[in-house]
This record gives sequence, structure tokens and C-alpha cells, in this order.
Amino acid sequence: MPNKTIYVADDDLPLLRRAQELVGGTLSATIVTALRRLIEVEDAKRSGFEEITVKVGVGRAGIKRFLGTALGEWTSSTEQGSETYSLFRTSRGRFAVHHDRSELQTPVGPNAERSRKWSTGWRGWLGDWSPDQAWMRTPAQATFSVVDTPEELEPLLPPELYAIALHTIHDDPIVEDLDI
Repeated sequence: MPNKTIYVADDDLPLLRRAQELVGGTLSATIVTALRRLIEVEDAKRSGFEEITVKVGVGRAGIKRFLGTALGEWTSSTEQGSETYSLFRTSRGRFAVHHDRSELQTPVGPNAERSRKWSTGWRGWLGDWSPDQAWMRTPAQATFSVVDTPEELEPLLPPELYAIALHTIHDDPIVEDLDI
């Protein structure tokens, strides 16, 4: 294999060393890994995909990043909280679902019904006040699932979004050549 020489400025040496530590290999392996990632991202962008980042886990502590395109989103809100389902097609032809649920505040205990009135505003309390209220807080959380086929999406999505997804998912996009 022929040798190639690269020149690295002294100011960039710490960056090069850190990249080498992360890859756990030689300088050559580090450069090839970086070039592969660069080519993958740029090819996907030219094909109409973008880099998507979503937060996952309890309290949304982790981050997932992938190349894809958005296919649809469904949001539901109640007095206690909200949830959002986001559907994506990945650059490798798979489907990704991000389910994000906000922090939930739920009344509990023997006075749960009275506590629910609290969430309706002051009119719900006229003539029916109780100091014995208990609330349970569930932290926000988000999940991320990846499947291969549209049929595998059904248990992961609300019926409304699944129905729309089936109409928007095409194996081959229709290309119309314009002579303009």
C-alpha cells in the first residue's frame, strides 16, 4: 500500500489525538472513519435527507442522531400533559418513531376527583374546596424505535397517524422530469 503524507498544524494536534482516542486505532484508521462519516452524511443530504437529533429516556437524558426525513407528526394534549409521536424514514429505508411524553401531573388518593377540578380553573372549586389534595408527578420521557416495514409501525403509532403514514409511505418516490 502506498504511503501518503499529511501535514497537521501544531494547533490541531490535540484534536487529532482526541479523535484517535475515540476511534481507538491508528491515525490512518481515524482519518478513514472520519471520511466515511463525512461521505455518508453528505450523500444523504444530497438525496434529500437531513441529520435529525432526538432526546430519549427518562427526563430525555440521552440523544439519538440519524439521517432521515420527517413523514408525519401527531400531538395530543390534556390537562395533565401532552405527548407527541414523530415518524421518520431513515436514509437506509427504515422507519423511526420518536414518542415524547411531557411530565405528567396526576391527582391521586381519596380526593382525586376534587383535585381534578383544580385543573379546570377556579370555577370548578366554587362551593367544593378541600385541603386534602395529592398529586403524583411522573417525569417526562421519550422513546425511540426503528422498524423495517410499514406494518411494524402499527403498534407504535396512534391509529390516526398510522392511517396517514400508510398513505405517505412509498417504496419508490414518483419522479417527474420537467422540460422547463
